Amino acid sequence: MLRPETPATLPECREAIDRVDAALATLLERRADLAGTVQRLKPVGGFAGRDMARERALVARMALRAPSLGEARLAPIMNAVIEAGLHLAEERARQ
Repeated sequence: MLRPETPATLPECREAIDRVDAALATLLERRADLAGTVQRLKPVGGFAGRDMARERALVARMALRAPSLGEARLAPIMNAVIEAGLHLAEERARQ
């Protein structure tokens, strides 16, 4: 997934995107599981315990790895990922 690809046709390009999407789904599942563990360990979990400075630093580090996206594009993506993990952690805590 991390090796460079140069698809030459529309079907090849879509297949490459599908592989990246599959890997991304696996990573997002793993991240949500880890975030759930963090929520149980934090003194204040959930949305109230968000550390916005840490989130901004996370986005800045990610932007170094994805400079074409940059912080402005990565911030809303990571906000959605973080919030999805928080919602999942809340749902699991209620079960």
